[in-house]
Amino acid sequence: MFTVATVVALVLVYPYLSLDIEDSRLQVRNGLHYYVLVGHIATAAVALVLGPLQFVPKVRARRRVHRTIGRVYLLAGVLPSAVATIPVAMWSGRLVTQIGLTTAAALWLVTAGLAYRAARRGDFTAHRDWMTRNYALTFLAVTARVIVPLSLLVRIPLGGLAAGSIGEAATSMIPIGQTLGWIVNLIVAESIIRRRTAAARP
Repeated sequence: MFTVATVVALVLVYPYLSLDIEDSRLQVRNGLHYYVLVGHIATAAVALVLGPLQFVPKVRARRRVHRTIGRVYLLAGVLPSAVATIPVAMWSGRLVTQIGLTTAAALWLVTAGLAYRAARRGDFTAHRDWMTRNYALTFLAVTARVIVPLSLLVRIPLGGLAAGSIGEAATSMIPIGQTLGWIVNLIVAESIIRRRTAAARP
């Protein structure tokens, strides 16, 4: 997961390293829109890469390292990226994107807050469960980019999509992929949490 997250993060960030608005992969309205988008992508990449490290037993065993990575993950990754997600979603002009990404951003912040509160209370089981849900939302950046091409591949043999119109169809599928991405991820996260809970019972 760490390897996949790192590769995807590099792919996401690369076009924006020049800070040239002409290189933006998404259509932006103005400079403000572009720089908020860059901030969202850069901080999301931080969360995407650091998140898997928090589930490594050797890292969790080193409490100081675990706490430091966790704070960077939340303060330099999840928090700024989630806040930036909302205006980026609103500026998209697409209703599905506005609803889907704003909901994901809100859940991202809520699960982060609940994970932090559980850790402060010393309830590390609840902390791990909330962090699992939180990283499931972070991993949306990966899952959405898998769902979109898969959905297009399914439509071609069914006759619902001509090979020449894939580019246009992909653009229209992105909002759906973004929304399905975090829903699918949360379902997987809940199944993992339930299996973990069942295994811990005597």
